[in-house]
Amino acid sequence: MRIVLVGPPGAGKGTQAAFLAKNLGIPHISTGDLFRANISRQTELGKLAKSYMDKGDLVPDEVTIAMAKNRMEQPDAENGFLLDGFPRNVSQAEALDEMLSTEGMKLDAVLDLEVPEDEVVRRIAGRRICRNDSAHVFHVSYKAPKQEGVCDVCGGELYQRDDDSEETVRKRLEVYHTQTEPIIDYYRAQSLVVTILALGKVEEVTARAMEALSREAA
Repeated sequence: MRIVLVGPPGAGKGTQAAFLAKNLGIPHISTGDLFRANISRQTELGKLAKSYMDKGDLVPDEVTIAMAKNRMEQPDAENGFLLDGFPRNVSQAEALDEMLSTEGMKLDAVLDLEVPEDEVVRRIAGRRICRNDSAHVFHVSYKAPKQEGVCDVCGGELYQRDDDSEETVRKRLEVYHTQTEPIIDYYRAQSLVVTILALGKVEEVTARAMEALSREAA
């Protein structure tokens, strides 16, 4: 299957993408991973992307599209892929359609992870990270430390990242509504959108998604 995964920040896209890709036997292609890989390998596209990022500018669509195209042309993506973070806007969605059409392919589904806005804010703004080791992550509601502000693992100080503040999260949601959400309508016009509620345990959401995708494939 060829799938695009969409949803607001905090919807659990990365987690669900990993599980779904494994269950479906297709590669998980994440925009973040693509950027990191190209920059670390110092590819021409990576150098170009870094030149914009270093100036604090957005990386142009054509650079992102070229990275995604290169990745989708790899042998492991021959029988399908799951795209996470791409396309991010309608122009990228149109470019993806054009790319696939050139190869005589098309998308099978666009999986829309739906989460109420207040829940998104609660999920992200409640995160607390250990200053000693950023891999130690807690949550004030869902995974509270035994002692407030102290890491259970190493005793380090727990803090809230600046981009996890409620104000920043709401700004990120505004960007999502303005730039990314319109692709849902774009794909809905092609009868590709499968919306599932991304609340509950991770495995419950995965099962819900797999069931919805199997109906699409039937």
